[in-house]
Amino acid sequence: MKGEFMVDFKKEIAKSISKVTNLDEKELKNYIEIPPNSDLGDYAFPCFKLAKDLKKAPPIIANDIKENIQIDTNIIERIDVVGGYLNIFINKKTLVKSVLENVAKNKEKYGSSNLGNNKNVVIEYSSPNIAKPFHIGHLRTTVIGGALYKIYNFLGYNTIGINYLGDWGLQFGKVMAGISLWKDEYDFKNNEMGSILKTYIRFNKEEKEKPELTEMARDYFKKLEKGEPEIVRQWEHIRNISIDNYQKTYKLLNSKFDSYNGEAYYNDKMEDIIEELQNKGLLRESQGAKIVDLEEYDMPPCIVVTSAGTTIYATRDLAALKERINKYNFDKLIYVVGSEQQLHFKQVFKVMELMGYGEYIKKCVHVPFGLVVDKDGEKIGSRKGNSVFLEDILNEAIDKVKNIINEKNPELEDKDDIAKKVGVGAIIFNDLSNSRIKDEIFDWDMLLNFQGETGPYIQYIYVRTKSLLSKAGYIPKIDEIDYSVLNEIEAINTIKLLYQFNEVIQNAADKNEPSILARYLIDLSQNFSTFYNQHKIITEEKNIQNSRLFLTYAVGIVLKTGVELLGMEMPEKM
Repeated sequence: MKGEFMVDFKKEIAKSISKVTNLDEKELKNYIEIPPNSDLGDYAFPCFKLAKDLKKAPPIIANDIKENIQIDTNIIERIDVVGGYLNIFINKKTLVKSVLENVAKNKEKYGSSNLGNNKNVVIEYSSPNIAKPFHIGHLRTTVIGGALYKIYNFLGYNTIGINYLGDWGLQFGKVMAGISLWKDEYDFKNNEMGSILKTYIRFNKEEKEKPELTEMARDYFKKLEKGEPEIVRQWEHIRNISIDNYQKTYKLLNSKFDSYNGEAYYNDKMEDIIEELQNKGLLRESQGAKIVDLEEYDMPPCIVVTSAGTTIYATRDLAALKERINKYNFDKLIYVVGSEQQLHFKQVFKVMELMGYGEYIKKCVHVPFGLVVDKDGEKIGSRKGNSVFLEDILNEAIDKVKNIINEKNPELEDKDDIAKKVGVGAIIFNDLSNSRIKDEIFDWDMLLNFQGETGPYIQYIYVRTKSLLSKAGYIPKIDEIDYSVLNEIEAINTIKLLYQFNEVIQNAADKNEPSILARYLIDLSQNFSTFYNQHKIITEEKNIQNSRLFLTYAVGIVLKTGVELLGMEMPEKM
C-alpha cells in the first residue's frame, strides 16, 4: 500500500500489461522484478512466466506486449525487450515528485500504512527466567521481538507484546532454600538480585554432594504449589524484583510489553486443557505418562502429564495458546523463540489443530533464531562460570563509545546520552543486521566500527544529514523544489531506495525478518554517502541547493524512522 501522492509504479505497469494479455493484474504485479543494475531498467518483467497461459515463446510474448502496450509517458519513459524480458524505465521526474511530496506530507509517518487495519498481532518474546539477571542469551529474542512489535504497529496492526516469564518450577524451591540457609552470608540489603543469583549457583553446586538439599528444595516448591501464604509472598517478591531489574535493560533496548503473564499464570488453567484432550479422545497412557501420539505426523509424542503426575512445558504452552485465542482473537501469533525449540512448537501446534483449533493454528508462527557466538564461533556464556549479563554488555558498549568520543571529539555536548544511543544501537544493529536464523557474531571491533555496515555508521550518516540542514539554516518547502534538477544517477538511486521504504517494511513483516530493514538502511546510507561525496549540497544555485537539501532531509527522516523501528535511537550529533 502506497501513501497518498505515491505513484504505485508496479501497479501501473501490471495494469498496462494486463490490458494487452487479459491476465490478472494482481498476479502480473507479483512477477515484476527490480534488475540487478539500473542499466537494465528500473523494473523488469519476465515473460517466461506467461508462456504457459499465452502458449508462445517468451521473446515473442515480450515483443507482442511492447508493440501493443499503451503507456502513459508520465509513468513509463520507455520499454526495451531483452530476450524474454521487458526492461521498463520509469519517468524519473514523476518518481522524484512522488517520493518527495509524500515525505513532505507524512514526515516521520512516511512509509507507514493502515494495512493491518487494527487487527491483533500477538508477539511472545524475551521471556527470561526470573531470579537470575538478564543473560546475553536472551538478547536475540528481545531485540528481534521488539523490532517486530514496532514494525507491525507501523503497518497499522494492534501489536500485543507478551513477556512469557519463566517464573515457576523447582528452581524457586532452590532459590528459597538457598536464601533460608545462607541469607546472612550475602549482601541482600544492597544487592538483592546479585545475592539471589549467588545463593542459586551455590545451591546447585552443593546439592551434588548433599542430596538432602534437593529434598529441601522440593519441599519449598511443594509449599509454593500448595499456596502457603508466606512462601507465595516470598515468590512474588522475587518475581517483582526480577521484573524491576529487567526493566532497566528493557528501557535501554526500547522494548515494551503489554503482559508479563508467565508460566505461573497458567497453573490453574492446565486442568481444563488436560480434560479437553481427554474428552476429545486425544490423550493416552504411555509408561505412566499421559501423551498425545503424533507418530502419524512423523513426530515424537507430546507429553502432557509426566509419569510423576506433573504437568510440563508443553501443557503450559497449550493452556497459554488457548487463552490467547479466547482473549485476543489474533490475526497472527508470533513466538520469537530459539531454533532449538522448533520441534516443541510443531508438536504444540499439531496438538491444538487436533483439538479443533486449526483456523487459529494457521495464524501461529514460530520465529526461530541462532545463537550469540564470539568471533571464534563459541557460544558466549556457555563455559561454566562464564555467565555474560546483558546489562554489563550494554554498559561496556556505552563506555567504549564514550572513550571513542573523548579521543576524537572531547568537546561534544551530551556525551553520556550520545554514548548510550550509539553503544546500545551498535549492539541492537549487530543482532538484527544478518538473517536471524544465522548465529550472531559478537565482536567489539566490528560492531563499534563507524565505517563498516554497522549501527554507528547509519547514525553517523544521519548526523551528517542534520549538520547539512543546520549549515544551510533551513529545510526547503516542497513548493520550492525543482524536481527536474535531481537527475544525477546518485540522486535517482537514493530516491529509488526512499520509494521502496514501505515495501521493505511490509517485506520484513511478511517474513518476520528485521534484517531486511537493517540491510536496507545500510544501502540507503551508502547511496546517500555516494551522492553527498559527488555532489555539493550547499551550492550557489538556489534551486539546486533546495532540491538537494530536501533530498537530504528525506533521507534523514527515513534513516531515523527505520532505526527506531529496529529499537535504536538516533543521536542528533556525534
